Amino acid sequence: MASRFILSFLLLLTTAGGARADFTDGKLPDGAYHCEVYLLGLFLDLGVITIKGSLYSGPDTFGAAPQAYNYQMNANGEIAWLGPLGGYTSGGNSISMTQATLDDPSGPSFDIIMKQQNGAFTASTCTKK
Repeated sequence: MASRFILSFLLLLTTAGGARADFTDGKLPDGAYHCEVYLLGLFLDLGVITIKGSLYSGPDTFGAAPQAYNYQMNANGEIAWLGPLGGYTSGGNSISMTQATLDDPSGPSFDIIMKQQNGAFTASTCTKK
C-alpha cells in the first residue's frame, strides 16, 4: 500500500512539472527580443536581439546585426553567449550572467547582467516582441 502511494505521488509530481514552461530543450522561443535598461528614471533602448533556433544576432542598435552566433542554455535557463553581444561585450564590458524566464504571462524574456569596465553592474531586460 505504501509503495502504491509513493508511486502515485511521484507520477503526480512528474505530470505537474510537465505543464509549466521549462528549459529542457535548451532554446528560447524564436523571435525578436527588445532590450532595454532602466537608468536615471528613464527606459533606454539597447536594441533587438534576434533568436532563431540555437543562433542569435544583435543587438541591432543601429541597423541589421552583421552575423549570427551560437548560444547555449542550460536546464536552469542560464544562457551562455558564444560570440560578441554588441555593447554588452565591448569597451571593457563583459557579461556576468544571463537568465531566461519562460513562464511570464507577458511572454518569454531574459535578463542580461553586464559588468562594466569600472566594476559596476548593469541589468537589462530583453522581452519578446
